[in-house]
Amino acid sequence: MKELVIAPSILSLDFARVEEQLKELNSSHAKWLHFDVMDGHFVPNLTFGPDILKGFKKAVDMVMDVHIMVSNPVFFADVFAKAGADIITFHLEAVEDIDACIRLCRHIRSLGVKVGVSVKPKTSPEVLLPYLQEMDMVLVMSVEPGFGGQSFMEAMLDKVRLLRKEIDAKGYATRIQIDGGINEETGKLAVEAGCDVLVAGSYVFKGDIHERVDRLLWQK
Repeated sequence: MKELVIAPSILSLDFARVEEQLKELNSSHAKWLHFDVMDGHFVPNLTFGPDILKGFKKAVDMVMDVHIMVSNPVFFADVFAKAGADIITFHLEAVEDIDACIRLCRHIRSLGVKVGVSVKPKTSPEVLLPYLQEMDMVLVMSVEPGFGGQSFMEAMLDKVRLLRKEIDAKGYATRIQIDGGINEETGKLAVEAGCDVLVAGSYVFKGDIHERVDRLLWQK
């Protein structure tokens, strides 16, 4: 399993203290910044556009981990690749079928950007198993996508275990990310199940950022 990475989600950033919190984040042990893109259609919320991503990219020296929760992932993948995304994760539920999913994975990689595929809580990742080598990451949602601050769904760890078993058996480099309700306790459960990227929003930004990142990073 790869080195554990913490990816704080700016969905929970205190926008009254942006400069201060970004400075704290940049000097923390967090290596990725999780950037949620919502179109108000695929999920019932509306968030950030490409110009905001460009601003964050200038403000912090971190991997831009862009999660597009949108109904037209092909269009938005191009938009955010041009804006400076390092990783673009789209939803399996937003494409027609597994063939379309793989075509989009290959397209995103052709743009020089790493690619992830996300599954909602009610979606099984089994259809992805034969194609994991096409993906740099699989994102397991441990809450319903759309809003921050939800409670962690522990049953989603079965998906993580399934993915970890297949990835290890085949020797793939694919990472497993989890997003939703992550704190010190649930983060430990996720790592034990096989995750190597933890997305954490409220837990990080509503406390001491350095301390919270370190609690997630070193808890194992």
